[in-house]
Amino acid sequence: MLNRTEAEYQAIIQVCRDLFIKKTKDYGTAWRILRPASITDQIFIKAQRIRTLEETGINKVGDGITGEYIGIVNYCVMGILQLELETETPLEMDMEDACFFYDQKIRETYELMLDKNHDYGEAWRDMRISSLTDLILMKLLRVKQIEDNAGKTLASEGVKANYQDMLNYAVFALIKLGLK
Repeated sequence: MLNRTEAEYQAIIQVCRDLFIKKTKDYGTAWRILRPASITDQIFIKAQRIRTLEETGINKVGDGITGEYIGIVNYCVMGILQLELETETPLEMDMEDACFFYDQKIRETYELMLDKNHDYGEAWRDMRISSLTDLILMKLLRVKQIEDNAGKTLASEGVKANYQDMLNYAVFALIKLGLK
């Protein structure tokens, strides 16, 4: 079963990465101007829209649930990068550097997924997509609280770990939605 998950995960990431590259060609790395809290808010908007679409079934602006989950994956990578890139890293990165950093953060998050999948026995496969949406929203509320507390936690994971979990939940949702 794990080999199937690994293949499905990599296929989803390739779709997300391809969109990241296209948007980087179109816009450069303009996202680098965003503070982590602004990226968190962008992810929140996407997750909230998914929940609205799930609950109402009415889509008035086009891009659907699949596109929003892809956006969550890519914004989570951007969020992790904004947390970790050195302050002297230029706002405008060249394509090669942007892809290198993207791939690096995806690799780390993939390894985390493998470890958790091992321990949890791929429980996500028996979950509803709406539960994955709710978990993303819960993680977002946690991140917002951590950000409001200036990054300080007493007994909890930090912002990066929450971004990684949200990214993995979004990939799981995309697998369940049948994105190829």
